[in-house]
Amino acid sequence: MDGRILITFEKIFTLKKFILFIVFAFWVFPALIQAQEAKEIDYRADRNIQDEKYPGAFVLSKVENQVYFKHEGIEVWCDLAIHYKDENFFRAFGNVRMQQGDTVKLNSNYAEYNGNSQFAFASGEVVMKRPQTTLESDSLFFDRLKQQAYYRSGGKVIDTGGVITSNIGRYFMEDDKYSFVSDVVLTNPEYIINSEQLDFYGETGHAYLYGPSTIESETSTVYCERGFYDTRGDTGYFVKNSKIDYENRTVKGDSMYFNRNTNFASATNNIEVIDTINESVVTGHYAEVFRDKDSVFITKRAVAASIQDRDSLFIHGDTIMITGKPEKRIIRGFYDVRLFKSDMSGKSDSVHINQQTGLTKMINITSGPVTSVTKRRSPVLWSGLSQMTGDTIHLQSNTKTEQLDSMRVFNNAFLIQKDTIDGYNQVKGMDLVGLFEDNELYQVDINKNTETLYYSRNSDQELIGINKTLSSSIKILFEEREIEDIYYYQNVDGNLTPEEDFPLNVRELIGFNWRGDERLLTKEDLFKGKPAPELVKIEGIPLPEEDEEFFDEREAGDDMLLNEKSRLKPEDLQNRAKDSIPQLKETQQLINAEEEDEENAAKTEAEELQNRLRDSIPQLKKQQEMIKATEQENKANPEAEEDQKDE
Repeated sequence: MDGRILITFEKIFTLKKFILFIVFAFWVFPALIQAQEAKEIDYRADRNIQDEKYPGAFVLSKVENQVYFKHEGIEVWCDLAIHYKDENFFRAFGNVRMQQGDTVKLNSNYAEYNGNSQFAFASGEVVMKRPQTTLESDSLFFDRLKQQAYYRSGGKVIDTGGVITSNIGRYFMEDDKYSFVSDVVLTNPEYIINSEQLDFYGETGHAYLYGPSTIESETSTVYCERGFYDTRGDTGYFVKNSKIDYENRTVKGDSMYFNRNTNFASATNNIEVIDTINESVVTGHYAEVFRDKDSVFITKRAVAASIQDRDSLFIHGDTIMITGKPEKRIIRGFYDVRLFKSDMSGKSDSVHINQQTGLTKMINITSGPVTSVTKRRSPVLWSGLSQMTGDTIHLQSNTKTEQLDSMRVFNNAFLIQKDTIDGYNQVKGMDLVGLFEDNELYQVDINKNTETLYYSRNSDQELIGINKTLSSSIKILFEEREIEDIYYYQNVDGNLTPEEDFPLNVRELIGFNWRGDERLLTKEDLFKGKPAPELVKIEGIPLPEEDEEFFDEREAGDDMLLNEKSRLKPEDLQNRAKDSIPQLKETQQLINAEEEDEENAAKTEAEELQNRLRDSIPQLKKQQEMIKATEQENKANPEAEEDQKDE
């Protein structure tokens, strides 16, 4: 029985302790929470008075030392202040300095701070310094809980990589990031960046561009709608409608890399290099541009197109290089080069085009004797039904009219024209010279050890025999791209043989290689038989994160970011429509005028306070004067001083 009573007493005692704990928590915990949320502002001042004009406030003033405030890691110095101690709020005037740790220092003419919300506002020649950057503005909002600063009436950030100005700016201290919006301009001695929005990281000097943006310098202009630029390393990466304009060429691509130090640029996927002087365009899926050498390297379905007599000449190769100044431009194509023009096409191992001289060289890399068994993949040119091959083919254009003037085939020249009905007309020799008129071949001369096999027809195009002839040289005249007449010169040896008497196995001359199935009939044939290239996946630049509004939406009854004693109005601490980009330019003058009025009002108030302080405590001044007069009198009359001591 006694044991049960003891257990009951222990339970009652435990219950009482629990009730006491609840009561204690009810009274103490809210006080602790409130103390954490609203720690009182510490201050120190040489002079401290109360003024009826500022009920509930102390007017603090500098005599020898500036007024000093400290709160939650921030320190403030100023010449004059109005401190509402009970409301944990102060306004500071004259030579205001704020410092948060060793990383943020802010100077201004005026500032105010709410210790409850840890929100500050500064105006008048505001300068905020960080280890790598300096921000200047006429006014600045500072939210210490978010660790963000914000201006909306124009500001400037100075960095080693340049000076950035904008209408609106926001600074994220934890990331050391600036976000500039509306009329953003970054000025560097070497270039100027203009952008709709620019995010800048102070520690690295990295800038991210969003919206239509340009980077202009004396030698180039970069355009993009999304990009990255290292302002200290002078390198950039651009995507979305990116292009670089040089003095005489424009480079476009899905993505582009740019190095200002070496004047080098590269582009990836859907490349287009436009020569604005020579009216030529090179396309592909990878390009490198060296501005100092005035050269371009393009690969992956590379195609160079130039205008000739209102007709485009297309050149495709595995690799295309363009070098030299505009007046001395050289175009080179390597590996399986293909040419296409509306009235002509060709193939070769490589091609060399000199735009100054108008000379195009179709070159064969391999060499060696041709036998009845082996067939060399010589450069080939098709014009109408005619096919011309040889170790090397030269095409000469008129540099003024840009029309074909002549052609020359060096070594193992072989001309084949498919007969309109059956067989192939063939002409071979060491060298071939062709002449053009209105871009059409009208005459061919073949020299040295020439040999022909020709299907002769009468005026009714009836076959009368096959003519096989040897001679020293031959002249062939063309009419509408077909052989009209053949003239043989010196040491002619040949005869006309009826078709039925001409053996089938000798109807092809040694070295015969008809390649009509390779002929390019359309521009698309430039890539015939070639697989589509695998394009590199572009590493894009993500859109900026949508940050919450700087000023939190506040409802009626909510505590204000700044105290009601602030000279700011409640609407000043809201996300007003006039802060938006479309209306900002129209309201910028209004904002500047408003800030100027506020600044002048603050100066007037500060001057009035100084005057009132000078006139304060008049009795103290009289007592000081009496003390000084007594001291002087005692020095003059020592006996009087002894009498005063006795009294």
